[in-house]
Amino acid sequence: MLTIRLSRIGKKKKPIYRLIISEKTKDPYGRALEILGTYNPFTKELAVKQDRIEHWLKNGSGMSPSVNNLLIEKKIIKGDKVTASKPGKKKKEAEEKKQEAKPDEKKEPSVAEAMKGEEVKTEENKAKDTEKKTEATEKLDKN
Repeated sequence: MLTIRLSRIGKKKKPIYRLIISEKTKDPYGRALEILGTYNPFTKELAVKQDRIEHWLKNGSGMSPSVNNLLIEKKIIKGDKVTASKPGKKKKEAEEKKQEAKPDEKKEPSVAEAMKGEEVKTEENKAKDTEKKTEATEKLDKN
């Protein structure tokens, strides 16, 4: 099956991509049937042969998800964007931990409630302290 996809060209740390059409199983850096345009990710500049892209799409070729999203973003074709990649294992595990932690947060009292409880305790403690002081002073007075 023929696929429109990106092939990296350019210098190290300064990529420029070609939009090419080639067999899906072939190396994108090898020989392509046709070069359909270029994309510079730094300047977001896209130069394509729109008529040739439409020609290949009418004849049944596919597109990589990245190319599909790029062409839709630049309004060269119409359609919906596709998820280009799935999250890795680490990201999935982190999201699961966040979801597990959310129900636990609801069980814990809020900061205001916690502070209210502490205020009550401190007032009770103050009352006990004053009682102890009065008892101590009474004992001293008796002696």
